[in-house]
Amino acid sequence: MGSLKAVLKHPDDFYPLLKLKMAAKAAEKQIPSEPHWGFCYSMLHKVSRSFALVIQQLNPELRDAVCIFYLVLRALDTVEDDTSIAADIKVPILIAFHQHIYDRDWHFACGTKEYKVLMDQFHHVSTAFSELSKSYQDAIEDITMRMGAGMAKFICKEVETIDDYDEYCHYVAGLVGLGLSKLFYASGTEILFPDSISNSMGLFLQKTNIIRDYLEDINEIPKSRMFWPREIWSKYVNKLEDLKYEENSKKAVECLNDMVTNALIHIEDCLKYMSDLRDPAIFKFCAIPQIMAIGTLALCYNNIEVFRGVVKMRRGLTAKVIDRTKTMADVYGAFYDFSSMLKSKVDMHDPNAKTTISRIEAAQKICRDSGTLTNRKSYIVKSDPSYSPALIALVFIILAILYAYVSANRPNKIKLTL
Repeated sequence: MGSLKAVLKHPDDFYPLLKLKMAAKAAEKQIPSEPHWGFCYSMLHKVSRSFALVIQQLNPELRDAVCIFYLVLRALDTVEDDTSIAADIKVPILIAFHQHIYDRDWHFACGTKEYKVLMDQFHHVSTAFSELSKSYQDAIEDITMRMGAGMAKFICKEVETIDDYDEYCHYVAGLVGLGLSKLFYASGTEILFPDSISNSMGLFLQKTNIIRDYLEDINEIPKSRMFWPREIWSKYVNKLEDLKYEENSKKAVECLNDMVTNALIHIEDCLKYMSDLRDPAIFKFCAIPQIMAIGTLALCYNNIEVFRGVVKMRRGLTAKVIDRTKTMADVYGAFYDFSSMLKSKVDMHDPNAKTTISRIEAAQKICRDSGTLTNRKSYIVKSDPSYSPALIALVFIILAILYAYVSANRPNKIKLTL
């Protein structure tokens, strides 16, 4: 539930963390009894706990469709990510994957840990898929087919230009945005959004992940995964892997800032998409990952640690985002705060500083023009809290005891709203 050290440093994280922990336990108790659905929802908790929590907000029919959509694409992604699979084996699987989801006997050994279990027991996913309504099945099949073909294309193609980068991100994430829009529309709760802004919802998340995961991808064994476009990184180093070496730190940070600036171009579309959502549960489902993305970009910008280890939002801050995000006003506030954090880190000597500032200010103008920024809880803490560590520890222990008591004695009566 977040480290004690982090909670003591940020004591206001504790209550959101406690709510998140209790909500996670409540969600685990809602695993369906049918073997195939039980496997799917259990697997969802293993591959993405935060996603598994947010998905619980959706109505049951849509929740099932989104769960299967996520697991199908996660399985497809597992095939693509496994660098030990030869291209002549991988490409046909990717291209035909949309057919495999109809075959309850199909499985393929690849991946590691929980992803290997997902691939070994994929028949559970196929069985659950067969029980969805045809409109959901058609949407999932269509996106899986297009994504598999796009992934296959980039198995044999390097990401050279920014156009290549946008195309790759479209195949692996923009199509997720399009697919979710199709599922929302099929549920009868939302309009069918234009492909362009649905695509931007996926690209903003994917580009954030690609930026954050540089070191993990470049150190992949047996073969590096290279998603940063040559058109950007070649301005700073001769080889993409050179960015991780200490002697190239200045150029690495400039390249990183260039990548972050590229991602910022999608913010306007994302804010437009979220502002047009009508269903509160779907809104929250979409909004939380987008806020996490702008928060992560703010942390990554001008940060050499991206090339040294893992840079991500602390768990307590994530819990706050999940707890606070209920309306579009909350989204505007979060985007304004995190973009302000990013703006404060811009060095005007950076080669892309003017473009970065311009894109941040365009996003902030949208947030200000909403007229909702006045009464909000800021994510930016200007000074360290002046609480006594001993007092904080005592409160922590008392609340933990209370939580343990409630969990043990009233497990079926806990109802939380994230």
